[in-house]
Amino acid sequence: MPCVRTLLGLLAALAACGAVAFLGYCVYLDRKRRGDPAFKRRLRDKRRAEQRRAEARAAQLWDPEKNEKWQQLFLQEVRMGELWLSRGEHRMGVEHLSNALLVCGQPQELLKVFKHTLPPKVFEMLLHKIPLICQQFEADMNEQEYLEDDPD
Repeated sequence: MPCVRTLLGLLAALAACGAVAFLGYCVYLDRKRRGDPAFKRRLRDKRRAEQRRAEARAAQLWDPEKNEKWQQLFLQEVRMGELWLSRGEHRMGVEHLSNALLVCGQPQELLKVFKHTLPPKVFEMLLHKIPLICQQFEADMNEQEYLEDDPD
């Protein structure tokens, strides 16, 4: 029995020494990294670049010219949807109305308007179309982000 206790004590001591050595090495590398002037410069550059990207995205979202283009696209899609519905082409009308929903700033409010103005059959077709449009929109946005991030 004393042999097993001695062995366990030795293993515990070795494990404790190994943990202390590992932590000491981590502290050493962290101090070395933080003291490096190039590290501080890279960190500062990285933060500035991230801030510039965030500002560019915010400016892009609130660009009045683009906002006006979105409004024009929205009105055009609503008009085209109404035109196709008046001709009896429900499928094409729903396609354009769903595009209008996609670019609308307040899609819930627009859906309420559509619910009161569209025939129930057409409104039901529009509701079935919404998940497909959302998937398509997400795929397009992911592709656009990929292309923006690609340096080539």
